[in-house]
Amino acid sequence: MQRSSFVKLLLTAGAAITSPVTLAAKYLSGKRTGKGFMVAAGKDRNDHSISLMEGDTFFTKISTADTGGGMYLFESIRVKEGGPALHVHPEQDEWWYVLSGEFLIKVGEETYTAKAGDSVFGPRGVPHAFTKVGEGEARLQILYQPAGKMEHYFKTVSEGAMTKMTPAEQDAYREAHGFKRVGPPIGHLKQ
Repeated sequence: MQRSSFVKLLLTAGAAITSPVTLAAKYLSGKRTGKGFMVAAGKDRNDHSISLMEGDTFFTKISTADTGGGMYLFESIRVKEGGPALHVHPEQDEWWYVLSGEFLIKVGEETYTAKAGDSVFGPRGVPHAFTKVGEGEARLQILYQPAGKMEHYFKTVSEGAMTKMTPAEQDAYREAHGFKRVGPPIGHLKQ
């Protein structure tokens, strides 16, 4: 083995060993609230809900700041059918818990029909999407672990951050916030 190949191998091995440690230290050293709190039904942790589209309201229940970046939990109230495009988070797990209504949730090659009381887990690195189906209001809790930049992403998008961006600029903005679009949204037909 040549010296340069050996050095590259050592650097790669070192990065593989220290990267989980570095990541864990990053989240464990973050400032946390230090005390418990309650967020009432229909309320937002920061007293300011956000909306990404008409009839879609997000209520933060546990903010990124509360956990030093360890997780982010919000409740989404949806009136219209639909959901995000197929996407992947390389460094975050995502978990959905249906409070009311019905959702199709695709994780990898599986598509689940989830109703009130059902939960679905999407591990990091696996493409996923979800969509509200049916008439009326539906409610869903979504958890990201670690939080990453999702709370910031939703806040800035609700303030119009992407309205004047080209599709390529929107994709770059998503990637800057820790996820990548890899396909279209789920169709509205039940699978």
